[in-house]
Amino acid sequence: MEKPSIKPKNPCFSSGPCSKRPGWSLESLSGALLGRSHRAGPLKKQLKEAIDKQKEILGIPEDYYVGILPASDTGAFECALWSMLGARDIDVFAWESFSSDWLKDITNELKLENVNTYKADYGLLPDLSQANPANDIVFVWNGTTSGVRVPNGDWISADREGLTFCDATSAVFAYDLPWEMLDVTTWSWQKVLGGEAAHGMLVLSPKAVERLESYTPERPLPKIFRLTKKGKLNTGIFEGATINTPSMLAVADALDALNWVKNIGGLRTTIARSEENFKAIENWVAKTSWVDFLAEVPETRSTTSVCLKIVDSWFEELADEDKTPFIKSMCKILDDEKVAYDIAGYRDAPAGLRIWCGATISGDDVEALTPWLDWAYTMAKAQEQRKAA
Repeated sequence: MEKPSIKPKNPCFSSGPCSKRPGWSLESLSGALLGRSHRAGPLKKQLKEAIDKQKEILGIPEDYYVGILPASDTGAFECALWSMLGARDIDVFAWESFSSDWLKDITNELKLENVNTYKADYGLLPDLSQANPANDIVFVWNGTTSGVRVPNGDWISADREGLTFCDATSAVFAYDLPWEMLDVTTWSWQKVLGGEAAHGMLVLSPKAVERLESYTPERPLPKIFRLTKKGKLNTGIFEGATINTPSMLAVADALDALNWVKNIGGLRTTIARSEENFKAIENWVAKTSWVDFLAEVPETRSTTSVCLKIVDSWFEELADEDKTPFIKSMCKILDDEKVAYDIAGYRDAPAGLRIWCGATISGDDVEALTPWLDWAYTMAKAQEQRKAA
């Protein structure tokens, strides 16, 4: 197969940390307030600005609380689970690595027993209609490691008694989320915004605040998980007074990304960019015999973390222990050519590819990538066949 001649201008297709916005450079961070206490007025103002801009762009209801927490989306979601679960029975929906991790934490670490588990294999969603409005519900909106997403919030009851806990880290800024159906929502700047890692966002509905102020779990909570003071919500967290020291360099980077989002048209445009990028992959898959989406149902396919499986009969006949090394060989070819970095599937997922198509990726780069995927697959397959011979 002839080697393609046009390369993506930006080879960063990693699913986290994700590509910086188009045109980004270190000079974009020249406004960072460094070497000062994050409690000082100007720095606290920047933190509050990062909160307010996200709340505005995303259309989060005015009476919802939005705050910055440590340890990325993982820290924010763990904080919510440890602080609020246990008051009611819990429905947990798990269909990929991180949703499965939340299930393990709830049952093995928190050791809660009032848990109903609804699982599905990679590529599928569990039966969301099993959600009981009387129970708390724990789920991810976009399965980053499987490329399977929740298509909408219609399955969540508007009259629910329990809380919904939504890990939305690869979904926020890529989908128009139904905030009225989400009581506890988390994400990280490192995904669709292309920001730096280690900072998480937490959104609480009034119902979630009521839970925090009326229910105290019978377990110790580390300092970074404590959202209340003297039985009341610690509102300072949602005004820029973070629990621990944030990186003001990362804050400046997040503000740069948010300003870019506003300048290009806001949420409507970031959604459209992700959908356009996904469409380029979809068109290529439709005419390519050796690859298909890991997500089996079209309506549930992620437009950000696009996961692909190899359906070539030659690959399917490989021993399972040989499939991951083959994917690594293919990805090394792309890496060496500086065409695509870090697109191997997640370590716990079936052997395959994972291509980030969030808003910071340009459509032209996705278009340029697809012929290289064909070429790299052909080269890697030839190498393996020569070894076998």
